[in-house]
Amino acid sequence: MTRFAATFAKPRPALVAFITAGDGDTGANLDALVAGGADVIELGMPFTDPMADGPAIQAANLRSLAKGTTTADILKMAGAFRDRHPAIPLVLMGYANTMVNPQLEDFAEMAALVADAGVDGIICVDIPPEEDRELDAYRQYGVDIIRLATPTTDTARLPAVLNGAGGFLYYVSVAGITGLQQAAQTSIDEAVARLKAATDLPVAVGFGVRTPAQAAEIAKVADGVVVGSAFIDIIAEHGDAAPPYVEAFTRLLADAIHGAKEIAA
Repeated sequence: MTRFAATFAKPRPALVAFITAGDGDTGANLDALVAGGADVIELGMPFTDPMADGPAIQAANLRSLAKGTTTADILKMAGAFRDRHPAIPLVLMGYANTMVNPQLEDFAEMAALVADAGVDGIICVDIPPEEDRELDAYRQYGVDIIRLATPTTDTARLPAVLNGAGGFLYYVSVAGITGLQQAAQTSIDEAVARLKAATDLPVAVGFGVRTPAQAAEIAKVADGVVVGSAFIDIIAEHGDAAPPYVEAFTRLLADAIHGAKEIAA
């Protein structure tokens, strides 16, 4: 059983927590997320032009890049995380420029390094499913390609999104960037029901989720809830002193999400 399968097999929704690699004390923040009850970790790969991200994550990317964070550094962080936390699924999230090498043989080598670091899945935001043949290298090393569905993913397009997808399906709940907008709960309910009717993959909902109350409402219908910008804001405010604040906020979110379906019942 994969780490994703084991995590989503638990009789409760999962907290999927995102932070940017190299922003603040990444290792300590990752440990704080786990200590607070996060079930899946997304580690963002910093990039100068993160078109799907709002101001908070854009700023985190720039802070990380200003420190000189490299892909090699991120893989070291991932490998160290895996050594400390053997059971927690870890996802690298980034853009084509950070994940695709023009030389396919070099790209395959990159995929092998990612797998060796104990990474379970990748999310490549800006390569559509029809154009992601380069990502097959990751699949060959047992790394799942986690696909994104959005409010504009209609019935005709959904099969292409699901073809080759693994780990879980990430539902982007707003047609916009991270951290700023919040989708109406009724639209999330309808979208999750439609997606779950089309796939056996767990469905996790993200974009615009900032509070335990929001997360709990989504967790009543989804298999997971993704929170990112709210963690980034804590790291931006507290810098290297952020880990205890990250852990405390994680615990609030985890308690709300893990108990949501019991409350709904």
